[in-house]
Amino acid sequence: MRSALKDWDFGRASRLIRLRGGLRQEDMSQLTGLSQAFLSMLESGRRRLTNIDKIIEFLVGLGVPADLVALPLPHASESTAEEPPAQFAGDVDPALPWTAARMVAALDTAVGGSAMDRRRFLTASGVALTAFVNAWDTAEAEPLRRAADGSRLTAELLDGLQRTTDSLRTMDASDGSGTLTNLGNRHLQFLKHLLEETSYDEATGRRLAAIIADTATQTGWFVFDSGDRDRPLSYLYAALRAAKASQDVRLGAGALSYIAIHGYSTGAPHHAVAAAQRARDKIKKLGAPALEAMLLTRQARGHAKMGERQAALAAIGRAAELCAQGRTEHDPDWLYWINEGEIHGQAGSVYLDLGDPRSAVASFAKARAALNPTDHRTRGQFLSRAATAHIDQGDLEAGCSTAHEVLDLAEKLRSARFDSHVASMIQQLHPVAHNPYAQEVLERRAAMTATRSWT
Repeated sequence: MRSALKDWDFGRASRLIRLRGGLRQEDMSQLTGLSQAFLSMLESGRRRLTNIDKIIEFLVGLGVPADLVALPLPHASESTAEEPPAQFAGDVDPALPWTAARMVAALDTAVGGSAMDRRRFLTASGVALTAFVNAWDTAEAEPLRRAADGSRLTAELLDGLQRTTDSLRTMDASDGSGTLTNLGNRHLQFLKHLLEETSYDEATGRRLAAIIADTATQTGWFVFDSGDRDRPLSYLYAALRAAKASQDVRLGAGALSYIAIHGYSTGAPHHAVAAAQRARDKIKKLGAPALEAMLLTRQARGHAKMGERQAALAAIGRAAELCAQGRTEHDPDWLYWINEGEIHGQAGSVYLDLGDPRSAVASFAKARAALNPTDHRTRGQFLSRAATAHIDQGDLEAGCSTAHEVLDLAEKLRSARFDSHVASMIQQLHPVAHNPYAQEVLERRAAMTATRSWT
């Protein structure tokens, strides 16, 4: 192994670790973020690993000691050092103990930390993601209790705090996240205040941590849906710490599901697959079919973005089977939105990513019939993709008719992510602007844009 690492023969190193550890290439893929197909070619000598970011992620994911390779890897001793490794900013380093203090520090970074600190941590080329996912799965969390002079935290107050988080979630589904980030931040700040200043026993502390995990996940989503690609992960990593403190793996799986969305939406689909698979491994014995179905849709999107058709269709097919089983008492209450329409819509998105617009159109038609009519943003996103699929298929009349429905929703919603879907849909119509159907849509969109700019 020393010889392989000295020669930067990562194919041989991968093979040695896998064979000595009794691992499959699929297991190695989850640990390193490299696809199974690439690892197979790497081990056979048909491909080389030369990108420095990928090399670091490969070595950190496998836990290779820093003294075995001439690269700036974090040393094991640094997990207890006063200053964290260079690629992690402040107290958000996943190698640091998963304590209540670290959870508070992670919340501080998300809600009030400097932009420079967040970027130093979050742009660490996937190292942060791999490290956090691995640490959430394996780290031990300290019992969360606080006996102090502050007021005792009551069950009634916790009930009200959870209702606030639930209300934010409902508002997001119906109106978009444009106005919700500030509300989420203020709610998180108050929750952090309670964590630091009130008195509670271990059971109450775990429940408070659960609300924090739920709220941090939702706020991270609000930030992402508002068009910010850098900041969401700081919220989601804080959510993972809070989920660990709550001892509810379902909340950790929820945070990982949004990390997966971030991955396949920002050019890192292998991160989406790894996060979703790790979450599924953690909850597979719970008997929560709706939760696993949701994670499978995230995994399917990651596979589709990488062009892995068989894996993508297998994942979305299994998601449909689990959804058809219905919810159980072990499925979390916050996962109310998983239904047949959501599965069909995600299947349509998978087909669209795979370059199969005909199958996408069929799936989006089924989604339209089954979706909750009050979930305007999800409906709008799926309709925008349906319009795109129709246009790809050459059916301009159907595509433009659907595009008008999308524009109806765009007048109501405030979601930068939805706006990006609309923009992609509109972009497809420019080459056929001479067509009267396309011309009508383009003129309407231009008028809407002018009005929005004026107001």
